[in-house]
Amino acid sequence: MLILSYSGSMVIISGIVIYKTMIYQIFSLVLEVATGFLSGACLLRFYMQFHYISMSSRSGNPLSQFIFTLSDWIVLPLRRFLPSIGRIDTSSLVGAYFFEIAQYLLHITVLGTYGQLQSVPILGLFGIFRLSLSCITGLLIIYAVISWMGSRSIMSDLVDRLCLPILTPVRRVLPLMGGLDLSPLVVLLLVQIVVIILNNLQLMVLG
Repeated sequence: MLILSYSGSMVIISGIVIYKTMIYQIFSLVLEVATGFLSGACLLRFYMQFHYISMSSRSGNPLSQFIFTLSDWIVLPLRRFLPSIGRIDTSSLVGAYFFEIAQYLLHITVLGTYGQLQSVPILGLFGIFRLSLSCITGLLIIYAVISWMGSRSIMSDLVDRLCLPILTPVRRVLPLMGGLDLSPLVVLLLVQIVVIILNNLQLMVLG
């Protein structure tokens, strides 16, 4: 009888642990997606201003409304204290950093691992770099698909303008091969190399 009671207790405890793990995984997924959208919108806003890509509705930019909706509420108040420095939109960059830090603080709060608080600023920086590389990867994949399809639209023109500053340095040293532009593939390979270096650098810095 005692053995059965002990076994039943272990089953209940295991069920509770599995349930809590599942809830945390769902929470982490939702938080990561939300942070990706908000921080990504700020980074895209920063990138477009840096490369003089118009975001006004009159320019026909199909992403402008999406970017403004996600980022205006934090970028505009920050802009009162952090004006742009030339082409550098500091308020958008700080906004993206804020979302990354908020993500890690929420993780720490949920897990109760408050001893990791001192690592949050560094984790935020690595998060910004990692998200930037993910955005570049996504843009290049979209660019490659649109190029292969050969379709032209307002969105495809915008993707071209977004990818041009990234691809141009590679195109200067890599000629067309059999009429094929391999610069997106080369940049994707370089991005993956940088991701590996970044992950190992984070391990070295934070132990």
